[in-house]
Parts: sequence; structure tokens; C-alpha cells
Amino acid sequence: MCFTRILITIFASSVLALVSHGASNQASAGTQQLLTAIPTAPGGIIEYGAVAEASTLPAAMGSVLRQIHQACGERPVVGQAFRVKGSSSVGVFFTVVAHAQGDRQMAGLVIGAQGGSNRMEAAVVADSANRFGQTANGMLRQLFAAWNPGGTANSSVGSEGDKPAASTNQPAGAEAAAPASSVPLHRVTAADDSAAISVPDGWTLDPQSGHGTLLVHGPNGEHLGMDMVKPALDPTNPWQARMAQARYSVYVPGSVVYPFRGDLTNEFVNVFQAWRKAGGAGPAKIEVEKIQPMPNNVPGGHTVMASGHIDPDGKGMQFFSDLMTVCDPDPQWGTYSVMLHHALLPTAIADKEKPLLTAVISSFLPNMEVINRQNAALLRQKQQNDQAILQRSQEAVNRIHQIGAQATARMQATEAANDAQHAGYWAQQDANARRSAGFSNYLLDQSVVQNNNVGGTGMVGHSTQWNSVANAMVQSNPNKYEIVNTPNFWQGVDY
Repeated sequence: MCFTRILITIFASSVLALVSHGASNQASAGTQQLLTAIPTAPGGIIEYGAVAEASTLPAAMGSVLRQIHQACGERPVVGQAFRVKGSSSVGVFFTVVAHAQGDRQMAGLVIGAQGGSNRMEAAVVADSANRFGQTANGMLRQLFAAWNPGGTANSSVGSEGDKPAASTNQPAGAEAAAPASSVPLHRVTAADDSAAISVPDGWTLDPQSGHGTLLVHGPNGEHLGMDMVKPALDPTNPWQARMAQARYSVYVPGSVVYPFRGDLTNEFVNVFQAWRKAGGAGPAKIEVEKIQPMPNNVPGGHTVMASGHIDPDGKGMQFFSDLMTVCDPDPQWGTYSVMLHHALLPTAIADKEKPLLTAVISSFLPNMEVINRQNAALLRQKQQNDQAILQRSQEAVNRIHQIGAQATARMQATEAANDAQHAGYWAQQDANARRSAGFSNYLLDQSVVQNNNVGGTGMVGHSTQWNSVANAMVQSNPNKYEIVNTPNFWQGVDY
């Protein structure tokens, strides 16, 4: 089984376009043989024909891709070539921007086939990128109704009225899809009109669907999730490790926590288990039977298609088919994203219902106008939230500064009061000490004498002498000696 949604995954990150067959023919005129155009719905392109200058299938397909390049003014981005099951035809998906049509975004498929021993033929079907997943099957039916190179191409298309099993649902590098289902489908749409899908009677749309994600459930245990996206982080990133060590929560609840290293083929199971853990589920037994890398035009992006069996709830193994896209973690912050398309079928009905599931998946159609509008609203809300947080943070800082200033003023006033109180206290104590020293000198018949020229140096000194000695010193040289009164005592010398 395969996912037509691969086209959306591969093409959504690229600017996709192809001009109308008229412009393509004009660009190739005079240099390459013109292809035959088949009228189809407005916007669609169907062309086929012999490529006279080509002697190999790659050369024939390359000739068509060069015409697209010339017509669009930009080189197409192509995936890996794949062979259409049951035929010698080779196909390749491409993306390109049609600058001549106002940068119209489109997706397309080029098919090369050998019509005879030396006759190489090619065909192209294309449409706007957001519609190609829905219109490709019908355009391929139109193409193979008119084009039958070598009498083999129709073998992979299916009977008239059925969807073709050819490669509209086929990723690059894969074989063709299972035969198409004839079960009638009806359209269901997410409540926010962000995506729609066609399902059989008895299938229900999960009310949690929205913002481009669709979840549907079948009556026999079938489950399908389209365009499911989770934020992710690498816990070994230095910044993330520092935040975790500081006990800061810096990631969105429900994030995938895994140190992705870029090899999704080997790491698919680990990332899938981390995805389950992010949703609150425990590890599941998984047996991957087939996994292959898919083309991915997202810088740093990796996509794989995986299928096999899984026991999602401990009730037994079920068939699964997944398309997963993971982007490299940001080297500064360690953040990245994981997109998953996940399909489950009970093993007992898997083989029978694979064509039906393929048809359901093929009908998935995201409404990019709504999704872009929702993303823009989320971005505006984030910016408003960031601004509000910044404003609240600044107000908190201002309050802290104000509180700090008030506290500083109170502290300074308190310190001043304390200093004044202490100064008065110590002044009183000093006065008491002076008076005590003076009274003691009086009782001991002593006086403090000041020497105004100690040792002839001009320095002043104090000494306590008996009154008789003090009087004799002053009488002998009144300019050099004098009696010191109590208020002029030196602390630490006279008292």
C-alpha cells in the first residue's frame, strides 16, 4: 500500500508549477517534437507522444523535463525514478515553479515508455500542487485511454471506471499500488474546514480533526491519521541539557523527545516510539517489513515510507503503513518537528482493504487557504503573547526596581537614624570617659601637659604628670608646655 499524500509531503515545501500545454508547446517549438495535448479539467495538463531525438527512456523523460524547464523558467525538482508494475514504463514525480503564470504552484508526473525497438515515448500529467493528489488518477485514465505505447501501459491502469493502479499513488522508488477499490466514498470535512477526505459508509471522522490534520476510523478497527504533526526536541542538545539541569521546562507538552541524527531509515522505530510516548502511550511491538527513503525537498528534511505489523494496544498485531517526515534539529536550540501519516488495518482484513485504504488516502485534500490563515492567526497570537509577556516582565522589573528603591530609602533612613542614635550614645560615652579621666586626675593630683615641640620636631604630644611637675614645666617654658583641660583630652592617650 502507498500514500498519495506523499505527493503533498514532498511537494508542500517546494514551489511547484508547470505552465499550460500551450505554453509548453511554444517553448519547445523548433527544438523538440511537440507532444499531443489531451483536453482535461481547467488547470490540468495531459500530454504524450514520441520523442524522436531520444534513444533511451531516461533521454525521453529528460527531453520532457527540459521542455518544462524552458516553459517555466525554472529547473524542475524530481524524485527518484520508479518502474510501473506490469510494464516497461518508468515514471518520476517532479515539482517546479511556473513563473510565466504568476508563480503558479504545481505538481506532476513524467512517464517514459518504449513503443517499439527504437521508439521512445513520454507523457506528462500535472496540475496545481494542492489539487494534483485528487486529479492525477482521472488524468491518468484519460492519458492511458489515448496512449498505449507498446501495448503495455494499460495493464497497470485497471478497467474503465476504476481508479488506475498506476503511479498516481506511487512514491518514487516504489512499485505500483494495489488494484483500486470500487467501494463508493463520500466526502467528510474537518469542522474548521482545514482538510477533507472521502470515506466509505460506516467510517467516522474524529472530532479532534482540525488544523490540517484528519483522523478517521472504520467500523472494523481501521484507523487513519493524516498530516499529524508534533514538535520535537533533542535532549542532548547543549542548550536543552542546560535548561533541564537548571530544572526549567522549555518545551511544549506532548513534544517528541528524541536525539534525532538524520538517518530516518535506521531511526524510524525509535522516533515512532518517541511519538507514542509524547501522546502518553507506552512502547509498542513493531515489526518493520519494508522501509525506504523518499524524496524530500525540505532543507534538512528526511522522509521514509515504512510498513509492517504493530501491536498498538496489546491486543495483537495489525498491519501498518506509515509515511514519516523528520527535520534535522536546530543546532542552537535542539528543536525540530515530526510529521506522520499513520494507517492501521486489522491483519484479518488487511489484504482485502488495502485498495480501499489507498482510495481513502488518495482523496485527502488539505485546504491550504484555511491552514495558512490559521497559521497566520497563530503567529499573530504568538506575537501578541510574546509582547504581553515582555510587557508583564518589564512591569515586574519596574516593580522590583520600585520596591528596591523604596527598600533602599527605608534602609538608608534606618541607618541614618541608627547612626544618629549611635553617635549620640558614643558622644555621651566619650564625654563620660573624659570627665571620668579628669576627675581621676583631680583625685590623684595629676594634670595633662601638652608639649608643643616634642624633641624639637614641632610635633605636639600629651603626657600625664604630677601637678608639681606639670606646674614646673609650664613655668620653665610656657611657649612649649601648657596644661590641657578635660574637653581637650586625647582619646586613647589621656583617657
